Formats: sequence, C-alpha cells, structure tokens
Amino acid sequence: MGFWNSFWDIIWWFFWIFAFTAYLFVLFAIVADLFRDHKLNGWWKAVWIVFLVFMPFLTALVYLIARGSGMAERSAARQQQVQEDSAEYIRSVSFANPADEITKAKALLDQGTISQGEFDALKAKALGDRF
Repeated sequence: MGFWNSFWDIIWWFFWIFAFTAYLFVLFAIVADLFRDHKLNGWWKAVWIVFLVFMPFLTALVYLIARGSGMAERSAARQQQVQEDSAEYIRSVSFANPADEITKAKALLDQGTISQGEFDALKAKALGDRF
C-alpha cells in the first residue's frame, strides 16, 4: 500500500505545481495588461496591484471577469503594432534606395574619406544588388 500512497502523493504534488505555475502566468499576464492599458488611471492600476498582493485569487478572478475581453484586445493591438514596426524596419533596412547610397558614397568621396576605388566599389554594390 505504500507505493499507492506515494504515487497519489506524487500526482497531488504535480497538480499543485501545475496550479501554482498557472496562477503565476495569470498574475504576470494581469500585471502586464495593467501597465499596457493607457486608458486606465495610475491610481486604479495601484489599487489593482494592492488587491493582487493582499487578495490574489479573488482579485485575479474579478480582473479576468471584468477586464478579460479588454486584455485580449490590448494584446492583439500590441502584437499588431510590433508586427508593423518589424515590417517597417525590414523595409527600411533591406530596400534602401540605390541613389541615396550613391549620394552618400559621393559625399564621402568629396570629403576625402574614401578613395575613388572605394567609391566605385560602393557604387557597383548599390547598383549590383538591385539589378
């Protein structure tokens, strides 16, 4: 019988570890959502945090019921913004205008920073990558 008692103790232990980990994920998601929400006043954010500290389970449940749909909307909006920022950065880096690159290289040549050979190499690279 000792094996079955210890087996169910292990199962019970895993259950509580899972429940605690899930609670931590919910808690961090709530705190992240509080600071992501720019419409919510700072005092209300502080009230939510205080209640999360002193009555964590009840406050998390109330927050998820009261503001759960807003959490999804703010998270989706943030993801969309990150995706747009990434796409804009990629476009700015990978699709540089060859004329701009040649103009910058010409300015460096005129300043004496680079030689005529280096200018020709930069010009060929700017034109060669595009055509």
